[in-house]
Amino acid sequence: MDLASLIGIISGVGLIVLAIIVGGDIHNFLNIPGIMIVFGGTMAATLLTFQFNDVLAAIKSAYFVFSSPKQDPQELINTMVKLGTISRRDGLLSLVDVKTNSPFLKRVCNLIADAADEETLRSAMRTEIDSMQMRHFKVQDVFKKMGIYAPSFGMLGTMIGLIQMLSLLGEPATLGPAMAVALLTTFYGSLLATVIFLPIAGKLRSRTMQEVMNFEIIFQGAVSIRQDNNPSSVYEKLSSFVPAKKRKPMQRLKDRT
Repeated sequence: MDLASLIGIISGVGLIVLAIIVGGDIHNFLNIPGIMIVFGGTMAATLLTFQFNDVLAAIKSAYFVFSSPKQDPQELINTMVKLGTISRRDGLLSLVDVKTNSPFLKRVCNLIADAADEETLRSAMRTEIDSMQMRHFKVQDVFKKMGIYAPSFGMLGTMIGLIQMLSLLGEPATLGPAMAVALLTTFYGSLLATVIFLPIAGKLRSRTMQEVMNFEIIFQGAVSIRQDNNPSSVYEKLSSFVPAKKRKPMQRLKDRT
């Protein structure tokens, strides 16, 4: 569970709802036609922009914003140093028996065990990293576009409400409530964009950057193992991915392997 995401969404929505309750009647902020215009219009425009499978994948990925834990780079460095130790002791072919939940790491181990040359190793891993970034960018782009569409449909709903309000100029008592309803759609659009869609896009981008760094650790570690098969060399090359204050000495890493 990503505690930061959970706290962010609860505090953001909670504080807005609390401000509404303290300032007046929450029922004044409920308008079904406005919700239909903003939410329905945003989804319609998103489906028009992207393929259905892309939108479905983006909605599913929102779950990982709250549930998927981040992988500690130090732990990944430990793993690569351990692989260097195993390959140095038992030979490169022993890496084919490595058990891991990471398909990328498993593929790397198989390539090293198959004695793939360094150029093949670099090409395969770089292609994997680039394709992962492209897939993640598409998902992020869905939420970014939704963050643009929602306020736009909010303004559209406001214009519809203003037109309806102007038709009631002969009845001054109805102008205030009609104006409030007209402004609600702008509120809905801004709320969805700033509290839901854009923050999710930002968190997914952050997760992508973290995953790219993890892939780079595996990438550089694999190249180092393929070049000189020295655990100390693997550690020295990979330790740069971790801030100096958080780096652990090589001796402690050895004790874990």
